[in-house]
Amino acid sequence: MKILIPPSEGKSSNNSTDTKFKNTDNIFFKEIRQVIKQLKELEVSELPKIYGTSEEKANKIHQMNINIFDADCTPAYSRYTGVVYSALGANTLDKDTMEYCNNNFIITSALLGLVSPGNLIPNYKLKMSVLKLTDFWKPKFSKIFEHEDLIIDVLPQIHRKSFTASTNTIRIDFYKYKDGKKISAGHQGKSIKGKFLKFMAINRIDNIIDLKKFREDGYIWDEDGFVNEN
Repeated sequence: MKILIPPSEGKSSNNSTDTKFKNTDNIFFKEIRQVIKQLKELEVSELPKIYGTSEEKANKIHQMNINIFDADCTPAYSRYTGVVYSALGANTLDKDTMEYCNNNFIITSALLGLVSPGNLIPNYKLKMSVLKLTDFWKPKFSKIFEHEDLIIDVLPQIHRKSFTASTNTIRIDFYKYKDGKKISAGHQGKSIKGKFLKFMAINRIDNIIDLKKFREDGYIWDEDGFVNEN
């Protein structure tokens, strides 16, 4: 079983090791170089749109991205600092629980490919929504996932486009009610998603039946996801 989780836009710039990314065991170096080649071919005027920020910041991010092979690394669970990862609280988990995370959680990164929480990664910034990266990664991710007996998909919509879901895939979404209608939990869903992942890890969940037992912050399993009925 693999549980697909997103990276976070928020990242720590701190490095806990002096290991260069080129010396890690990432299996997607070839593909990463191809993405970097695309980045290098961009005009300076295109960078603010690609990175969603000012020209000055975009240039800094761009240089960081194209030089990641010589960048120092830290474990992915420490690099990512967004709401999902804060709620997961990997730094507070015991050794056995973290082993579950490393064996089962797979992070879909627009630049780095697939990484586990314990993998050493550099600082970077690149969204899956640019440069047709969902199309680029789709055949590569799909080939890997098709061999799994069960895929638990906890990804946002854009990352779901980076692989082909098959009969072995269960999508997990979080909803709330507004004006009597069930809608996406939105930003609140990021926090509950992190708590759900923590529940999975602490309880060593390995099947769909136990997965549906998650109960927190008013969320309960409905026919197609977890719903907050409060």
